[in-house]
Amino acid sequence: MRVIDSLCASLGQGLFVDYIVRKADSGASLEETVEYGEELKSHICHFFTVDDLFHLKRGGRVSGATAVVGKMLNIKPVLHVDDAGHLIPIGKAMGRKKSLAALVDKMTELQTLGKDDPIFISHGDCQADVDYLIGLIKNRFGTRNFFVNMIGSVIGTHSGAGTVALFFKGRHR
Repeated sequence: MRVIDSLCASLGQGLFVDYIVRKADSGASLEETVEYGEELKSHICHFFTVDDLFHLKRGGRVSGATAVVGKMLNIKPVLHVDDAGHLIPIGKAMGRKKSLAALVDKMTELQTLGKDDPIFISHGDCQADVDYLIGLIKNRFGTRNFFVNMIGSVIGTHSGAGTVALFFKGRHR
C-alpha cells in the first residue's frame, strides 16, 4: 500500500481518485499508478465561487467590511486551491452568472481534457446554478461526462449554501 497526498479538497479528491482507479484498472502496476498519482496531483484544478461572503467572513477569509460591501455590490469571489492545497482568491465577479462564467473561463484557460475525461461539480444546494454552469461548459466544449454532487458538511460550513465548485484536469492547478 502507498499513500499519496493529493492536496485535493472536496470533489477534487473524488476526481483524483477516479483517475487513479482508471489507471490501475488499465493494468498499470502499483508503482506506475503511484508515479501517475504523484504527477496527476498538480493537474487537478479546483475553482469555486460562493454566493454569500458572510460564510467566508466567519471563517476568517474576508473581513466584515469586505463581506458587507461585497453583499451590497453583489460581488462574488472566484477562488482556487493552489499547488500547496491553500485556498486562494483569484478574482471577483459582479453577480452570480458572471462568477459562474469566470469558472468556465478558468477552465478554458487551463483544461487538458480528453474526450472521455470527466468534469466534477459540487454545490451547496443550488442545482439551478449547476445546470447553468453545465450549459456554459457544454456551449464551450460540447457534451461532456459530468459528475455532480452536493458539497459535504465540513466544506459547506466554511463556504455556505450557494457554493459552486468546478473540478477538472488541467495543465497545472
